[in-house]
Amino acid sequence: MSSTELEKARNKALELRREIEEHNYHYHVLDQPLIDDEMFDQMMLELQQLEKEFPELQDPDSPTRRVGAKPLEAFDTLEHKVPMLGLDNAFSDQDLADFDARVRKLSELDIIEYHCELKIDGLAVSLQYEEGVFKRGSTRGDGYSGEDITANLRTIRQIPLQLPEALTLEVRGEVYINKKDFEKLNNERESEGLMTFANPRNAAAGSLRQLDPRLTAKRPLKLFLYGLGEHVLDLSTQSDLLDRLENLFLPVNPNRTICRGLDEVQSYCRRWQDKKGELPYEIDGVVVKANDLDLQKELGFTARSPRWAIAYKYPPEEKTTRVLDIQVNIGRTGAITPVALLEPVSLSGTTVRRASLHNEDLIAEKGIMIGDTVVVHKAGEIIPEVIRVIEDDRSGEEKEFKMPGHCPSCSAETVRLSGEAARRCLNPSCPAQLVEKLVHFASRRAMDIEGMGPAMAEMVYNSGLVRDVGDLYYLTAAQLSEMPRMAEKSAENLVRAIAKSKENPLRRLLFGLGIRFVGEKAARLLAERFGNLDRLRKVREEDLVKIEEIGPKIGEAVVQFFHTPETSPVLEKLREAGVNFKEPEVVSTSDLLAGKTFVFSGSLDRYTRDEAAAAVEEKGGRVSSSISRKTDYLVAGEDPGSKLEKAQQLGVNVIDENEFSELLLKNVK
Repeated sequence: MSSTELEKARNKALELRREIEEHNYHYHVLDQPLIDDEMFDQMMLELQQLEKEFPELQDPDSPTRRVGAKPLEAFDTLEHKVPMLGLDNAFSDQDLADFDARVRKLSELDIIEYHCELKIDGLAVSLQYEEGVFKRGSTRGDGYSGEDITANLRTIRQIPLQLPEALTLEVRGEVYINKKDFEKLNNERESEGLMTFANPRNAAAGSLRQLDPRLTAKRPLKLFLYGLGEHVLDLSTQSDLLDRLENLFLPVNPNRTICRGLDEVQSYCRRWQDKKGELPYEIDGVVVKANDLDLQKELGFTARSPRWAIAYKYPPEEKTTRVLDIQVNIGRTGAITPVALLEPVSLSGTTVRRASLHNEDLIAEKGIMIGDTVVVHKAGEIIPEVIRVIEDDRSGEEKEFKMPGHCPSCSAETVRLSGEAARRCLNPSCPAQLVEKLVHFASRRAMDIEGMGPAMAEMVYNSGLVRDVGDLYYLTAAQLSEMPRMAEKSAENLVRAIAKSKENPLRRLLFGLGIRFVGEKAARLLAERFGNLDRLRKVREEDLVKIEEIGPKIGEAVVQFFHTPETSPVLEKLREAGVNFKEPEVVSTSDLLAGKTFVFSGSLDRYTRDEAAAAVEEKGGRVSSSISRKTDYLVAGEDPGSKLEKAQQLGVNVIDENEFSELLLKNVK
């Protein structure tokens, strides 16, 4: 084969890939195919034949590779350099008005321009492009890291494997399944004797978490993108952002608009509440964002959500059903929670059979009795909740429910502590609590031990092999294989998953230990502040409460946990097993740029935007796309545009490319 033939084949392959990606965009995103299916199939076949004839041309980013890669053993974890935080919710016009009032007060503006987008009911994902090529993708996870689902995302034909521009950026969006596709998928599964999915969102989430990408490739997944993570694009508004994504052939929802002020926002929300049934996909509300990106930057974030955006949630569907019985569950902290067993009812796409009643005060407040006809809905479209009793339907045969005076699991007396709504079992050896602690420790957001679910946790506890979370690390495949319905391969997989969890950072271990009031956010703050578990064990309560967002309740709970006699033996088991007690250090090569925010505007001679941004980040700084009062430096190149004027108005330090280079050189150590 001559070099001329290879070069000719290479050029043809590049041309075919570009054309196929363009036709994928018009077919799967715009729903406006430019050619018929037969012509598209011929182009794909020609590309496949070229790649077969010339192996040198094979490329993992080729559209011929979308059928799915080989199965994975487990998902890796990807960190989000910019956190993927959730949104606060608004459930009424008054909630929206309160949000608007807060934004106007913080910004000192009389009227806010908002960007309104439909809230797609799917699974949030992140896509990372390097020099225009799709490299990695992940779930939102805990907001700070998610599961690496790159291979599965590559099967979604709406996602271009290569952008028309060589950009490095992270885009974020929602993967979903259309209503008709969902119905067809469930019909096919039912005909094959498989379990059907509860709703389109569950189907999308389950499809993306398949370890075998070939199975994901068979699912009718779609995607809408709505935002950016790390990027160096020059943008002014949320509207500009979505237009820019659209110009990059990325799928963006067309049903979006700019609203001036609260009245227009409320009108948009009401309009789509009436029209949501006409959409081919499920929505559960509207996302309202301040349109100006500089204003977004200025308003900033709370610990869990942006101050410049809110999700207006539509009222959940309500149904009536009957309370067949009320039972109790014992949680890992000993809290005893009453649960209503309901006559099965279809609600928001799922069959509901149970609803938490939270505590005895709520039962008394709502007057719930066994046998009552009740109205139920899903709080936040997720959790079944009893709203009220229909007293007119009572027959007189209803029975009053009373909380148990003794724990159903260990028979210890239950108590209600002063100032608490929950009744508790205070026995630290209560079997039900210990099993729940195992389940929590092994959960995905804690130590992520796949295979250690409720049934397995109960099995290993009842067998006597495990009495606390430390015992998990001494289980053997031989021991597990002797348990009922436990195959040798499953036992080996579980032991491997337990071993892998030893490498988790300290924040996951702290969350998994189940310290009262210590959620994921507090666990991260404590891990980053103290660095290792031994240092945290010695800390005093008065030192803990000095940490921002760590209040007296958390401080007291942490100190109490480490001084409880039962804690030390468990921690020593974990140490002996080799479980990691440290949080990875964030190393900056420079103290002088650490925490400094840079904005670049105009063209630079010595650096590309990506190179300049990488130089700043390598030395501990961060790069933003918009100017605000918190910007430390504007690096002004040739034709810097409006950002220069705004930087001068705000008093931001403006430097040219030479000064930028000198600043970097000063920080060489």
